[in-house]
Amino acid sequence: MIHAQPAADATRILAGLLETRTGQQIAPSRYWRIQTALAPLLKHHAIPDLDALVAVLSDPENERLLQESLELMLNNESFFFRDIALFATLRSEALPQLRERRAARKSLRIWCAGCSTGQEAYSVAMLIDTDRELWDGWNIEIVGTDISASVIAKARSGRYTQFEIQRGLSVDYMLRYFTQDGEDWVIDPRLQQMVRFQEDNILKPRTEKGRFDIILCRNVLMYFAPETRSIAYAKLEQTLEDDGLLMLGAAETVMDQTALFSSAREMRGLHCKAVPGRTGLSALPPPLA
Repeated sequence: MIHAQPAADATRILAGLLETRTGQQIAPSRYWRIQTALAPLLKHHAIPDLDALVAVLSDPENERLLQESLELMLNNESFFFRDIALFATLRSEALPQLRERRAARKSLRIWCAGCSTGQEAYSVAMLIDTDRELWDGWNIEIVGTDISASVIAKARSGRYTQFEIQRGLSVDYMLRYFTQDGEDWVIDPRLQQMVRFQEDNILKPRTEKGRFDIILCRNVLMYFAPETRSIAYAKLEQTLEDDGLLMLGAAETVMDQTALFSSAREMRGLHCKAVPGRTGLSALPPPLA
């Protein structure tokens, strides 16, 4: 019992660092994840335990080790076409309506915020490519961002394990868009060129990305504290076109969370800017030029 308190203090401090730097929370009931996530780092750097790690991280000279620790604690769970019903709605309803509304300028910008290892952004690219005859002559820009440098590097590589490639991906899509290279599968370079990945923080953007027609911010806000979530919603609202769409995770909602967005009634799981009298994308003003 004498040693239980220092360990508890260490996990609490590390959880606090994670929230301060990234906005992502770890509930006390899940503090066990910290020990599990950081075990490889402790071994690699010959640091005996979490208490010793906290002591080392208190030195400003160890910023690189702090970043490495934070990245390991982040929840980077992702797989292709996660929540397939939402992607079906995106393909059958959201994209066709936006294609009609952007017909004059023939351009579409899509942002995958908190894109993790890239499966979500590549899933969107596959949807576009599957109907590529409908997008002939269009400028389609897909941007994937994440706070973790390591997952962005993996996303850019477009290289996935057999386990990763089988999660959510149909055999048809696997054979159409991936080539086996040893034990890994590599995405078609053509799709890779459709997506631009960059390291960024949704709460503190490094650069101005302009406005997007669709923003996917899925299974990200659920890890934020209410006040941090409010900041994130404000950033998303500023970055979304007035008639654009926001897609959250299947377990996330704008109801009682923010006054900036409301559900798009015609498209389950999608949300639009909360403007008085607005009920969904089809109820918006005339198309933008």
